[in-house]
Amino acid sequence: MADGALTRPHAQSVLSRLSPALQIAIVYVLARAVTTVFLLIAAELSGEGSRFGPDATIGSFVMGWDAEWYSFIAGFGYPSDLPRDETGEVTTNQWAFMPLYPVLATLVGFGNYGLGALIVSLVAGYLSALVLYRLLRDRIDASAAMWAVVFFVSGPLAALFQIGYAEALFLLWLFCALWCVQRRRFVPLYLLIPLMGYTRPGVLAFSLFLALYGIWRWFRRENDPLSAREVVHIVVLGLWAAAVGFSWQIIAGLVTGDPSGYLETELSWRRSWTGEAGVFVPFDGFVQAAAIWFRLWGLDPVWGYVALGVGVVAAAAVLLFVPQVRRLGAEVRLWSASYLVYLLAVFFPQSSLFRLLVPLAPLSGALALPRSLAWRVGVLAACLVGQWVWILNMFALASTYYQIP
Repeated sequence: MADGALTRPHAQSVLSRLSPALQIAIVYVLARAVTTVFLLIAAELSGEGSRFGPDATIGSFVMGWDAEWYSFIAGFGYPSDLPRDETGEVTTNQWAFMPLYPVLATLVGFGNYGLGALIVSLVAGYLSALVLYRLLRDRIDASAAMWAVVFFVSGPLAALFQIGYAEALFLLWLFCALWCVQRRRFVPLYLLIPLMGYTRPGVLAFSLFLALYGIWRWFRRENDPLSAREVVHIVVLGLWAAAVGFSWQIIAGLVTGDPSGYLETELSWRRSWTGEAGVFVPFDGFVQAAAIWFRLWGLDPVWGYVALGVGVVAAAAVLLFVPQVRRLGAEVRLWSASYLVYLLAVFFPQSSLFRLLVPLAPLSGALALPRSLAWRVGVLAACLVGQWVWILNMFALASTYYQIP
């Protein structure tokens, strides 16, 4: 009996006896190893039709797609004269991308942008996983929070932690900001908001989130006291986030001499799909895309509008009524709702849509709540399959898959 009692601790998982930070480090390294294998296979499969060509390497993937734009910023900055086509319309250029990531990557790489970008993405990915764990651990048990991190670092878009994109760095600032709001530590947000705002677009969603959070706290003030100090912080921070969000348009206008330069730059990506320059109209992008995509699939565009409406209603229902999502807390739910509204308002859905959904990662906690090991392993398997499909299409096939008819 005594010997049996002594062996029980040894039956426990070695991993479970380590600190959360070390557990996450091990999980993160293993996840990055899997992603590296996927990228190596994708490099072997890359052919003449791919934008990376038959001699593709992981290094070319790190610097591929939008990472090229960040490298242009690192090397040449932003154009003072907006590039235009023969009709006078603004064409794609660096103003669509924020400066913090390429500047930091250049500094970290001591002038070697590609190396610095890889390091920044890898480190920011690990740190964001740590903060995500703390953010979720305040609402759910340790096992579920850790599995949520596993899903996060192994998810369909996990290759973002190993390429020259700003998403990993943005997630780090975002998760820190959400954790501060959850802990009601508002002062750090005065720094985190501009860090978010100048890493990638999305800080306007955080402004909306703070507005909704303030309203939620106001209606709960009898049971959850809301001090005057908190009211001031919430209002000022919401305005600060809005100001930071719109400041890039002002900066671009001052540098280029065209007040609409930033919006025209963003619309230039949309023009290849719509065939027209157009003007920015909030919420119009998803409506246009719903018709375009369903037409490309040989279906009546009306079904695109129906699918869009069903998707919006389904997302609202998930955030409002699904018990596992409700357990994540009001902060995660309000952020998710705010970000989805932001995407609906400003984005034209195409191949980047899945990447732009990554800031909804805290919702992974809902997937981790069921205690069934079979369920959790099944979700992890789905994450890895999704990751391979994304890497295959975005790197091995690249332009052969996402080409415009």
